[in-house]
Amino acid sequence: MKNSPSFHQRLDGSFTGLLRWSQLDALWKTILEQNQPWYFYQVGASLPDTPLQGKELASMLEELDSLLHKEHDYDYCGIVYADDLQTPSLVKVYDPNNLGSSCGCTGNRIPPRWIISQTPPEVVEDDAPVPNNRKRWWKQLFHREQP
Repeated sequence: MKNSPSFHQRLDGSFTGLLRWSQLDALWKTILEQNQPWYFYQVGASLPDTPLQGKELASMLEELDSLLHKEHDYDYCGIVYADDLQTPSLVKVYDPNNLGSSCGCTGNRIPPRWIISQTPPEVVEDDAPVPNNRKRWWKQLFHREQP
């Protein structure tokens, strides 16, 4: 029996980039329509204990989408990658304010800022400190009252 790839092997695997905002909208819709639990991890923060689904997941995706549109003020997306557009199970989202070179051609590989995964994520190392505005945004998301 063949072993399943580890979380990090999957994270370094093949992904499809979403170049248009309409593709990102379709991805969020697909994720929500799957009605499955998803872990939402901000690299540099603690690993999530429990997955989100339903209204909690929809709220987190909406907040992330809003942040991406606000801070990546371009007519294209290009900072979100999914392992499969039809049946995604792992999504990488890069921070609009820390894009660097995701291909690693400069020798400094920039990890995604957010990982959305159907399986529990593992710690992703990032040498760069998490900016305070990201810490505040993340804390606000998880400490506000849920409807």
